[in-house]
Amino acid sequence: MKRILSIITVFTLLLTSCEGEDGLDGAIIASSAFEIELDFTFANNYEFVEPYGFEVLPTDVTLVYVLWETLNGQDVWRLVPQTVQFDDGDLTYNYDFTQTDVRFFLDGSTDFSTLDDSYTLNQAFRVVVVPADNLGRVDLSNIETLSSFYGITDFPKR
Repeated sequence: MKRILSIITVFTLLLTSCEGEDGLDGAIIASSAFEIELDFTFANNYEFVEPYGFEVLPTDVTLVYVLWETLNGQDVWRLVPQTVQFDDGDLTYNYDFTQTDVRFFLDGSTDFSTLDDSYTLNQAFRVVVVPADNLGRVDLSNIETLSSFYGITDFPKR
């Protein structure tokens, strides 16, 4: 019994003394990001699918932010989904993802074909893929906080 406890103690010490690169609590943190501008039209069924172009692990989570407005020259990004209310219903910018791509789409009860172009054309999104293990450690609604936490300094345009 003493031998088993000794082995467990040594094993525990070995595991807790390891350090990762630029990680949080010794864990290696890797994330990828990009920015994309797209149009939602009847021709594309008000949706668009974009392959990542980089490796995404099964345990990774994709977060999408929409450029909501610009105030005093500063871009305001909001975590998707985001909803706009109209007299005839609502419009929701939404997304889903797989391990190979992310799909952006419009959802809601309003007639998309009657929307002003400002709601459907030239819509800018930022996509961030992060390890699920660390999601509870950062405010996901704030893209600046998330970017700082994961060391994201650039959103390459697609």
